[in-house]
Amino acid sequence: MSRLSAHINDAGITLLGDSNILYREPGFALVDEQQLDTGNEAFAQARVHPRRIQHRFWSELSTAPLADQRFAHLSAADLVSRQLEQMWQDHASGSDGIVIAVPSYMDTQQLGLLLGIAAEINMPVTALVDAAVAATRREYRNAVPVHLDMSLHSAMLTRLSQPGLVQADRSEVIEDCGVYVLYDSWLRTVAEAFVQQSRFDPLHTAETEQLLVNRLGGWLSEASRADAVRLSIEFRGAEYSAELESLTLVDAVAPVYQQIASRLRAIFRADDTPALQVTDRVSRLPGLTDMLSARVGGEVFVLEPGATARGALARCRDSSSGSSVSLRRQLPWDQTAVDIGRELAERRSGGVPTHVLFGSTAWKIGNSPLDMGSQDTGAERTIVLDGDMPGLSRRHCSVIQANGQCILQDHSRYGTFLNGHRIDGTSILQIGDVVRIGTPGFEFHLITTDENHG
Repeated sequence: MSRLSAHINDAGITLLGDSNILYREPGFALVDEQQLDTGNEAFAQARVHPRRIQHRFWSELSTAPLADQRFAHLSAADLVSRQLEQMWQDHASGSDGIVIAVPSYMDTQQLGLLLGIAAEINMPVTALVDAAVAATRREYRNAVPVHLDMSLHSAMLTRLSQPGLVQADRSEVIEDCGVYVLYDSWLRTVAEAFVQQSRFDPLHTAETEQLLVNRLGGWLSEASRADAVRLSIEFRGAEYSAELESLTLVDAVAPVYQQIASRLRAIFRADDTPALQVTDRVSRLPGLTDMLSARVGGEVFVLEPGATARGALARCRDSSSGSSVSLRRQLPWDQTAVDIGRELAERRSGGVPTHVLFGSTAWKIGNSPLDMGSQDTGAERTIVLDGDMPGLSRRHCSVIQANGQCILQDHSRYGTFLNGHRIDGTSILQIGDVVRIGTPGFEFHLITTDENHG
């Protein structure tokens, strides 16, 4: 008998045997009165029959009826059950159990529901483990690792601690920053290239739109390796072609990429050396890892396909299906550690700000703290703010230059927000950043001045 492992991520539900990926299909379902298809079969019809497609049932797992009244007799749990059952029946012959790596957005109720579904379809779950922990098999010495993966509808960041093993410390889920919204943006960009260069609109019919979806993954992989991508589609005996610069694809999704970078920067403290661990899915997105390395600093480590399921199986293989199953948020390492140099943390392209702009006044940032709060604390320099603003402390935060960097320090109990995200004590500031304190709050813009040109 063999033991299998699965990684629950609706951008690609993965089932792994001892060494091979047995199943990797998206969390899509095609629903009508006669049939219920899931995975690749449903995805292949997603643009042809969009009103029959469901693709949020994993992220919204519950027993509540689907919102679409035509399918109110079904719930998200029913669709999850069908996809798991098809996967298990087709690929798990002879298996005596399965280890499952789950995303950080699944709460206790959803995990219990997942275990109940597994029991109903006779899929013996022997262990549940946090996906970021499962993927992390080695220590990142002298650094703070953060694991990044993307589902269909969200980006998932997990800060990991390393007290002699790997342990989930803090998880962040960025909604509406998943693969689905990226693909939508890229489809429009690619379609526009065809319209301009071939006078062919692939979004004009559902059939050609589906052709575009089917080809998009390959084009994105090429864009991540080359400066330009040649696009071609055959339709009704004719071939249409276009060429697209890879940077155009990056520009099309820049707002999503920036949200991820901003949230990452808020997770890391000023004295952290970042180690960005990304799944192969993330690494295939054009320009994302390069942008994160430039904006966040540190080094990017790309995992191999199936790494999360493989890491779960390697360290939870001996779990017994007869015992109760609870979520594991820590595991031992089983691979050689990697040493991270401090100099990598300083490789940021955002630039070091010289001034804080508040209203019409630019305050110089120096070697002594520039305090911000509701009262003058006696510091050398303080920006005193209206104390009637909710969520404002007397000495709320400060900005200082140290070791060639501009550092934001939070002293409040309400939180200090960098580009909309609450920082964890301290953070590195860059030109163009916006710091907010209070609710709705005061905003401070980080700028630089050109001394040579006034």
